[in-house]
Amino acid sequence: MSQQQNKGTALVTGASSGIGAIYADRLAARGYDLILVARNEERLHDVADRVQRTHGRGVTIVQADLGARDDLARVEAILRTDASITLLVNNAGFGAVTPLLESDVDRMTQMIDINVTAPTRLAYAAAPPFVARGGGTIVNIASTVGIGIEIMNGVYGASKAYVLALTQSLHHELASKGVRAQAVLPGATATDFWDTAGLPHENLPAAMVMRAEDMVDAALAGLDAGEVVTIPPLQDGNDWIEYEATRKALAQRFAHATPGERYLARAAA
Repeated sequence: MSQQQNKGTALVTGASSGIGAIYADRLAARGYDLILVARNEERLHDVADRVQRTHGRGVTIVQADLGARDDLARVEAILRTDASITLLVNNAGFGAVTPLLESDVDRMTQMIDINVTAPTRLAYAAAPPFVARGGGTIVNIASTVGIGIEIMNGVYGASKAYVLALTQSLHHELASKGVRAQAVLPGATATDFWDTAGLPHENLPAAMVMRAEDMVDAALAGLDAGEVVTIPPLQDGNDWIEYEATRKALAQRFAHATPGERYLARAAA
């Protein structure tokens, strides 16, 4: 049984395998009870049983498809009403590697439902009670393709860019109210995500594929360090600091009533 101090309850989506299942193990080891959410109930039971045997924490499973409105609403209700919840990990999601013209638009809409709508609604459900209780943490699993949007399918990249922006906005608005927000940006990670996306990770260069355990451990180290954005495969953290500084400086240059001179010159020609 875990000897860690009880840290409340962590609700983890996409918890039946891969990154979500590893988060469940690591968070239980840190002293969290768990609410594990995923579509595959059998796999959820396997993860729950393993966590309980190893760490002795309480585990509740919730079988839910976050792309289905009623299922999503059930999970939102849990976040609003369970006062023991101190941590939300928005991990559920899926990707694609096909170009725009080869992608099914209905499948892309499903991706938006899972990657964008679900974490947004769950964050909205969690944030008010966290603020009311004076603390809580929201971890959103984004992706490095949220920055390198040319790397994979454009809708997937756009969905993860949204998750990154949402997390930064949550931090901006809620940090002063005691609520933490962290975006985790994995690169290629050895999970069955790639099978669903249509490109098994075994087909990628081994030097670029991170073990899922290493990714989650790095993400938690970033959380411990107080990072708002954690990028496990980025070797020099100063690269992100400089990128963010440039972005914030550029954002201060948009408040002008007239177009830039380059446009005025063309309009006058």
